[in-house]
This record gives sequence, structure tokens and C-alpha cells, in this order.
Amino acid sequence: MPRRPTRTVPTVLLYGWGGSGPGHWQRLLADDLLAAGREVRFPEFPNPDEPELEPWLSTLAETLDGLPEDGYDVLGHSLGAVLWLHHVHRPNTSPRPARVALVAPPTPELDEAAVASFFPVPMEIDAVRAGADGTVLVGGDVDPHCPEGIAAAYARPLKMAATLVEGGGHLNVDSGFGPWPAVLSWCGRDNLAFF
Repeated sequence: MPRRPTRTVPTVLLYGWGGSGPGHWQRLLADDLLAAGREVRFPEFPNPDEPELEPWLSTLAETLDGLPEDGYDVLGHSLGAVLWLHHVHRPNTSPRPARVALVAPPTPELDEAAVASFFPVPMEIDAVRAGADGTVLVGGDVDPHCPEGIAAAYARPLKMAATLVEGGGHLNVDSGFGPWPAVLSWCGRDNLAFF
């Protein structure tokens, strides 16, 4: 049976509060994709330790500029996933991606002064569906930043399936993600399903 070609579209990585430091799966993924000759856009958001929604949305818009309509992927982790949900609720948010993976978004009602401008999270089903050809939710079990779980917090309100990673926690370095072969595999396949 012939081997399917590997997906080669650009990938946009959106990190969470405080950034994705050394050893985080997003940094390792960026290195792997770049080594494979893929285009990676990994914006540096202003004040990652004290984020504000509007400057982050502006940086995101600049990052997406010039990407092909329906021809790139987005992986947002934690606050980066929340940022994407705000983005798709704005008018004129083209170019539209082919696929989006929202990984370990924190509880949509987070009450934390340092990130208050990002909450509550907008959750209009039609806006999320129109924001990409397909969007997938990925969360760890027992995520301390989303104690109700990704299914209750996001999947049910958005009427989307969610992939649960056993032992995943917040899917960050503290919970062992680090190297994460599944996310590299997702970037190389055409289908939306995470596993």
C-alpha cells in the first residue's frame, strides 16, 4: 500500500500565560517542524506574564497575515486556546485555517486578575465552527486549570467532541509534556482527529 504524503501546510503555535519555555511540547514541535522544512509561525506576545487580550489579538492578526485561506493549521495551548476563541468571535478574521487544535484551555470562567481580560470565554457555536474547516479539543484528565474537565467546560457547550489524554494534567512540562509524539503526528496528517 503506498504511503500517504506528509502534510506540509504552515503551522501557527499559540502559547499560554507565561509562554512556552524550554522543553515545552510547543517549542519542541516548532523545532521538529522547522527541521522538516515546514513553515512555523510562533508569535512572541507582548507581556506574556501579564497578558492583555487586545494586544495579543493584534499580534495574532499580524501573525496570520499572508497565510493561505484554508491552508494552515493552528495549535493553541492554554491561554493560547482561549485567545483563538476570542479571535473567531471577531468580524473579518481571515485568513481562515484548515484545522485548529485547542489544547488544555483553562476553565472558561477563570477568576484570575492577571488574565482577567481573557475571561469569560466567548462560546458561540456558530462562530467557532465558522472559524476553521475543523476544530478539535484536547485536554488532560485532572487538569488543575480546568477542574470540571474539558468535556463539561468546552465540548458540551460548543457541541464538539474532545480528546481526553489520560494522565495529561495541563499538558505542559509540569505534567510531562515535553516531547509529545502525538502532536507531531497530528501535524503530519490531514485528518482532524487528534488520535
